Amino acid sequence: MKQILEKRQIIDSTYEVQFFIGGNAFYQKYRVKGKDGKTYLLKIYNSSKLSSNSFSNGNLIEVEILSFLNSGNIIKLVNNGEIVKDNQKFHFIIFDFISGETLQDKLKREGAFSSYSAVPIIIELLESLNKIHNHPKTIIHNNINPNSISLDYSENREKPILTDFGFARYITSKSNSVDLKQLSPFYIAPELYNGIFTPQSDIFSVGALLYNLITGLPPWYVEIPNFQHTEEKFINAIHDKRTEQLNFGIKGFYELEDDHLKETIKKALFINIDDRFKNADEFIKALKREVVLEGGNEKKYTPKKAIKKKGAGFSAIAGMDELKEILYNDIIRALNEKERFEKYEIPLPNGMLLYGPPGCGKTFISEKFAEEVGFNFIKVITSDIASIYIHGTQEKIGQLFKEAEKNAPTVMFIDEIDAMVPKRGGDLQHSHASEVNEFLAQINNCGERGIFVIAATNRPEIIDTAMLRAGRIDYKIYLPPPDFKARKGLFEIYLKNKPTDIDIDYDHLAEVTKNYVSVDIKTIIDFASRKAEKKDVRISQDILLETISERQPSISHNDLKGYELIRNQLENTIPKDITRRPIGFRKNND
Repeated sequence: MKQILEKRQIIDSTYEVQFFIGGNAFYQKYRVKGKDGKTYLLKIYNSSKLSSNSFSNGNLIEVEILSFLNSGNIIKLVNNGEIVKDNQKFHFIIFDFISGETLQDKLKREGAFSSYSAVPIIIELLESLNKIHNHPKTIIHNNINPNSISLDYSENREKPILTDFGFARYITSKSNSVDLKQLSPFYIAPELYNGIFTPQSDIFSVGALLYNLITGLPPWYVEIPNFQHTEEKFINAIHDKRTEQLNFGIKGFYELEDDHLKETIKKALFINIDDRFKNADEFIKALKREVVLEGGNEKKYTPKKAIKKKGAGFSAIAGMDELKEILYNDIIRALNEKERFEKYEIPLPNGMLLYGPPGCGKTFISEKFAEEVGFNFIKVITSDIASIYIHGTQEKIGQLFKEAEKNAPTVMFIDEIDAMVPKRGGDLQHSHASEVNEFLAQINNCGERGIFVIAATNRPEIIDTAMLRAGRIDYKIYLPPPDFKARKGLFEIYLKNKPTDIDIDYDHLAEVTKNYVSVDIKTIIDFASRKAEKKDVRISQDILLETISERQPSISHNDLKGYELIRNQLENTIPKDITRRPIGFRKNND
């Protein structure tokens, strides 16, 4: 792409170009520095390539619309003007610079979001849309996608900022005034193909965005050549695909289990506009579970019932002898031999915290524990509980424990416990702090009610310290990435039913994948399988090693060092010769 502006070029006698950021055939973006010493974002259009629909009252409609808006979650307009260069006219806009990245950048870098992290971003986005949709002139954005949402990290959080208002229109703007060729086809509401745009068109786009964040792909994804999606055959392909049922498989590994969240996304993505949420506020209420959707019907929240876990128990876990000894002697025996332990006045255990990097088997171990102990098992959906905590009531938290006590003895597994009991104080609102207090009260001595809580987290440092005291969480156990034995076993399991060469060296594969977690190894094998399929050959050692060389562990060395420091703090130990507990998995032969 030929750059319009040069480095150090001065724009409007005020802004010095620092470097090119990106763009397309219609506009380019640059980072610039103002005379005031502040950094700004400059967006420059080739005026000759803009249609009359891009202008209002002689100015860019994007500028006019942004001049009406002053929201913390909408990109801030600073200045605008025109320049002439090489006998061509250009319009430019100056914005406040956003210190962060786009949602698309983060998706590429980290993959799909957890629903716990995605939903708050979407709620903030919808709150901004609520303002622009309810503006006296009713503004529709029309271009909501992962590239038009930036995450601002300047406030030590992921604050979503709505950008790219180049296709925003008033509801009174004429139909067919939006050039669909420049929009991403997977976020375009069906009515836009007929030239019609309404606030509910943005609702559809936000639903598509939420689906993309959680699953890693846009809804009803099909391969389409760049800038050809407005051709009739591709429009038909998109419409045909949208008649299919939505697939909620996440990154190809597991299915989203939160029925309410699935129903909320489906309602936002209805093809028939009358079936969609009527406005952003309705969408927000559904995400906050003020209205709970299940199978198309509104229902009150009811916790999942406990189920009896059957399986191989600890025999399915290779290694980890120290952990299994703790679980058996200190916990399982105490739960199963209650009278014996009461005789010695040994208090019943309440819970344990499994912490460490993502993908190291926290969920797997909790399920095997439930199988070993033979108790009922409740797996608490992270997004469900996070929404209850953030937007629910103390009563709903009580219902969860009441269900567990009703089916006692019960093992309750709660993933991402940091979402439920973050440290109180600071930015935590009073009502939210009250719900943390309610949860702490419920878990307090819950072992006496026949409930044993297994809490898992990747962020133990942000858990409220009251949660970690004796009488609530009695055991804190660190789970590092799989060791050599486990990595070798993972390669053997994942490759077992695939066409492979006979000389696969599993020991060498395990050696070169130190610090790779289970999902990393599964991904390596998936990519190696695709390479072999394209070449129509068996999966070989060379293909596997080539794939490994192309993919780094999802957990960095610095992250692992950070976890080791947290481990020492939680266990009140002094760093000496830190060794990891052996960890490994063996395939269940039952």
